[in-house]
Amino acid sequence: MSTYSAKAEEVERTWWVIDARNRHLGHIAVQAAKLLRGKHKSIFTPHVDTGDFVVVINADKVQVGGKKTTAKTYMSFSGYVGGHKSESFRDRRQRRPELIIEHAVRGMLPHNRLGRSVYRKLKVYRGSDHPHAAQNPQSI
Repeated sequence: MSTYSAKAEEVERTWWVIDARNRHLGHIAVQAAKLLRGKHKSIFTPHVDTGDFVVVINADKVQVGGKKTTAKTYMSFSGYVGGHKSESFRDRRQRRPELIIEHAVRGMLPHNRLGRSVYRKLKVYRGSDHPHAAQNPQSI
């Protein structure tokens, strides 16, 4: 008996919709990462992209616990002198709430070529409307 190894061309991909309204950021990120990797499938293979497409809606209504709305910060550095930028959770939610969920999910994916290809299947939207109705996504 040999171990089954999935091939990326043979994987059937489905579309899922996750509603982030009044749900915690970590729970949404874990659920999305599992679906993107394909860990819910019996054909899961660690080195092959066996995951599905994930659409997250209502990203502006995501919840965080404790004092994270004021204390949590997102930092970036361009590499140049004076290139350090910092932004609080509250400011990022007002400016571009999609980045909050994208950043959380990206941290839960592999940090290599496979992770970058898996990350491209994540679609995050601010409101409840999304342009992927033709794919008949299943809600979670």
